[in-house]
Amino acid sequence: MIKRLDKLMAKSFVGPFVVTFAIAIFVLMMQVLWLYLDDIAGKGLGFFVVIELMAYKCVGLVPLALPLALLISSVMVLGGMAEHYELSSFKSAGTSLLRVMRPLILFGIISAAVSFFCADYVIPAANLQFGARMYDIQQKKPTLNMEPGVFNEDFSQYAIRLGERDQNGRDIADVLIYDHTRAATGDLGQIVATNGEMYSENEGQFFVMKLYDGVQYTERQATGQNRSSLPFVRTKFGTYTKVWDLSEFKLGKTNTKLFSTNRSMLATWQLQTAVDSINLDIAERKQTISNYVVSYLPLLREDTVVYRQAPPPVEDQPGYPGAIRDSAALAAGTVDTLAAAATPPAPVGPPTVNTRPATPSNIVPIDNRPTLPKRVQQYAAEEEALVSRSDEAIRALQRSESLKHNLVNIGEPWPGVVAIIGRLDATGQGRVMDRARSAVRSITSQAQSTERILPGIQESRVKHIYDLHMKYSMALVCIIFIFIGAPMGAIVRKGGFGYPILVSIIFFVIFIILTIFCRKLAESFVVDAAFAGWLPCIILFPVSLYITSRALKDAKLVSTERLGVLWANFQEWRTRKATVPAAAAGESPGAVRDASEG
Repeated sequence: MIKRLDKLMAKSFVGPFVVTFAIAIFVLMMQVLWLYLDDIAGKGLGFFVVIELMAYKCVGLVPLALPLALLISSVMVLGGMAEHYELSSFKSAGTSLLRVMRPLILFGIISAAVSFFCADYVIPAANLQFGARMYDIQQKKPTLNMEPGVFNEDFSQYAIRLGERDQNGRDIADVLIYDHTRAATGDLGQIVATNGEMYSENEGQFFVMKLYDGVQYTERQATGQNRSSLPFVRTKFGTYTKVWDLSEFKLGKTNTKLFSTNRSMLATWQLQTAVDSINLDIAERKQTISNYVVSYLPLLREDTVVYRQAPPPVEDQPGYPGAIRDSAALAAGTVDTLAAAATPPAPVGPPTVNTRPATPSNIVPIDNRPTLPKRVQQYAAEEEALVSRSDEAIRALQRSESLKHNLVNIGEPWPGVVAIIGRLDATGQGRVMDRARSAVRSITSQAQSTERILPGIQESRVKHIYDLHMKYSMALVCIIFIFIGAPMGAIVRKGGFGYPILVSIIFFVIFIILTIFCRKLAESFVVDAAFAGWLPCIILFPVSLYITSRALKDAKLVSTERLGVLWANFQEWRTRKATVPAAAAGESPGAVRDASEG
């Protein structure tokens, strides 16, 4: 019975899950395509390029589509079973709702693992490829389109207008070309031709326009001593060929390493490393402004904390030829030094009578001094202690005598900065005040610059922390949606794609709104970024427990019986309140009621 129940639930769940997952991916993909439609349209992209972009983006939508698919499919399966009284049969046989949900819970755990794996390993690589490819598409010029009567400016520094264009796409007439390649030097050019033809060569690498029966005009910059000479050149031609390079219209490929530092392309450990680096950057900027103030106020203590170790010079790094050569020389010199130390020095000049041989290194010197008795050693220690105490007493006495000196007693208290400046002449006072103003302006400017930069760095730190915790939060919400969708299906008792989708969309929209709202709170520094990443799960988890508890009790989601009881109590209270004044006036309630009826 147990195995058949698991097989039945798995078989009933897999089909709707696959269908709803595909629908969720398609809907989310269409939403993304609308955002990039302006960048993609009109660029002449191939079919496989568009498919490649969609594949990269579909991988990035997996963590968002999995919770939605689990929510819809769980509501559909349990709602269909409750609608056909299959769930009631299981409960009558002694099988609880949690036991029926066990295969779905297993699907949720597996989906959470898949979501985290995609978010931590697959999606960063897919986003990296998508970002690099989309950058290439955005940089690519639109497809060359020569329409009659319209100036075309696709070629850099050229404007081309065709009067007429034949249906074969090759023959053209009434051609006008403006040449601005030398406009920076003041030279302007214009080409007019009666007819011609245009085509591509070398497998589309070059665009050729062969013009017939035309005139080329060139207006040069004014020259001469008084700049009064205005040369103008007009050249007639029978055939003129102009060639343009079409490489700028082709889709390039940018190195993906240029986009590898974006936070959407980082794994969890890379995000944590980036957060640590940002924290060090903030600390260094605060240290810089602190030490900058110390440079003007030397009485303050300078912050000497080293946050980042400077990399060693290139010459000292391992593998550098100079380092290898220096290390070899150092090793050779060490060997020579050791050998020289082990070998006794040779005598210089003729030997003398008083020359003593060197003491071998293996001979240990022996201390043959007589050992003093313990009492004598104790006396010596006490004598040293007395000497040290007498020195301290002498220093204390000298300090007290110095405090009584006339030079110390005559000293005046600190008169203040104003009194010191007042002793200077007008020129000195102006010089001091100018330097003080300059120092204040410099410190204020540095502080304002740091104040402008720090919020941006802190916001980047918040975004990195939020994205880090959202990878875990998006995985956990897969399990939470199982405990929301399955009990909701058992409560609403409706299967199919109608009512379950409506219920699921409500909860999914609530989750998306919470996610966006929490992101804004984190970026506004209202709440902690880590807490904001977990807040949607923290809010939805009690909701899932409440819905599951109501489904286990076979109760409605919102009980109206209590509202009816409250309404009845309210009506009874109003009746009692109306009868109290009548009783106080000496009339019976029956009389009051008869009078009201009359």
